Amino acid sequence: MILVLLVVLPLLGAIAAALSGRRNAQLPRVIALGTTVLTAAVSIAALVQLLGDHDAMFAWSYTGEPGMVVFRLVGDGLAMPFVLLTALLGIVAVLASWKIDDAPGAHHALLLSLQAAVTCVFLAGTLLLFYVAWEAVLIPMFFLIGKWGHENRRHAALKFFIYTFAGSALMLVGLLVALTYTGGGAIGDITVPIPADVQVWLFWLLAAGMLVKIPAWPLHTWLPDAHVEAPTAGSIMLAGVLLKIGGYGLLRVAIPYAPEGFKAAAPILAGLGIIGIVYGALMAFAQSDLKRLVAYSSVAHMGFVLLGISTGTALGFAGAVLAMVSHGLVAGLLFLLVGSLYERTHTREIARYGGLAAQVPRWATLFTFAALASLGLPGLSGFPGEFLAFIEGFGEFGWWMIPAGIGVFLAAVYNLSAVRRVNFGPLAGEWSSLADASTVELVAALPLVVAIIVLGVAPGLVLRLTDPVVRGITMILGGGS
Repeated sequence: MILVLLVVLPLLGAIAAALSGRRNAQLPRVIALGTTVLTAAVSIAALVQLLGDHDAMFAWSYTGEPGMVVFRLVGDGLAMPFVLLTALLGIVAVLASWKIDDAPGAHHALLLSLQAAVTCVFLAGTLLLFYVAWEAVLIPMFFLIGKWGHENRRHAALKFFIYTFAGSALMLVGLLVALTYTGGGAIGDITVPIPADVQVWLFWLLAAGMLVKIPAWPLHTWLPDAHVEAPTAGSIMLAGVLLKIGGYGLLRVAIPYAPEGFKAAAPILAGLGIIGIVYGALMAFAQSDLKRLVAYSSVAHMGFVLLGISTGTALGFAGAVLAMVSHGLVAGLLFLLVGSLYERTHTREIARYGGLAAQVPRWATLFTFAALASLGLPGLSGFPGEFLAFIEGFGEFGWWMIPAGIGVFLAAVYNLSAVRRVNFGPLAGEWSSLADASTVELVAALPLVVAIIVLGVAPGLVLRLTDPVVRGITMILGGGS
């Protein structure tokens, strides 16, 4: 029942937050924080058990008549790192929105509903539940952007909805086709072999919605607008966990159901990943808006994820998972810091900053740390996953990896440039009384900092969990290393 708790606890918290918001503005915040902390504790307990026996998994199902699986949750070494990431960022998102006074009950109810839906995507054990949870993610995020976002929030929310819904519609067709080959709809339970010619177009149908969510170039254009207009908590959850369901879906559903289609599509996926790495880095360097810079950096980092997946090897898949978990931590920290700075200055224009290291040293230190993690400094979480993806990519695609190597260099350029322009130089007079990071913000940032260091020093904690699952996927593909 531990898996049920991971989904039900945020839902119950959402209901309580929504109801309490009608009477007291502070109570929804307390309820949301308590719910997310409790959910994180449950997910940590589950992860510790899996680390003790990395071949184990949690499973819970409800079977209807006549023997059809109606509801099934599965927590294994692939799902649980993302579940813990979601729980951790749920706490950070609540703390980041602590000062929201516009309908706080509804705001925190939507955050908790979003956490429940994303967790259900990672734990879904049937194709039907996977799709329902996938679509459920769209609803709270749409309202978070549309209600609590910035000036162009309605345009960004609508663009987010159109892109993701269109991709999901194609994915639904693919899921229905896959469902005809399964017994009871349980993920991975293929009772009738899927013909190779069917797999070729089935893979692209399944991948359509997932590539939008990653987002892969050129399906990425909704992401910068959504990030810039979303409230801080929305940006944290969007970058931290929503982008991850795309890569997770490829590994969990698209590749196992259409391995032959994946093999045919792998060079195209690698090309899209490499383009995303270079394009995202160049666009990030060109930005004058600090939040848009971080948004485009997500396109570059998720390009490494797509590259790792395209290799079709166990190490490539493992590198993709590491890169996704790391990006969730680093992007969550960056959006937390950019959001806190915007609340104080009411601007995101990089040109108006400068010299903040002297005025707000705690904030500047955290921002420098996050930028170093983002550029892939060895010893921090950004390095091992992208390194594995690059090495495996070179093994599969050879010298086509040169542009990706240039993207690594460009990541250092735009991150260090941002640090220089924001933290150093003369301090603008308008920021002479700027307040440093608050205690609440430091508490929110601390677990992310610790996790970034731990994952950078000991990536084996995640690799131990993912190894049995990714090797199972390579067996479906007929080999891999």
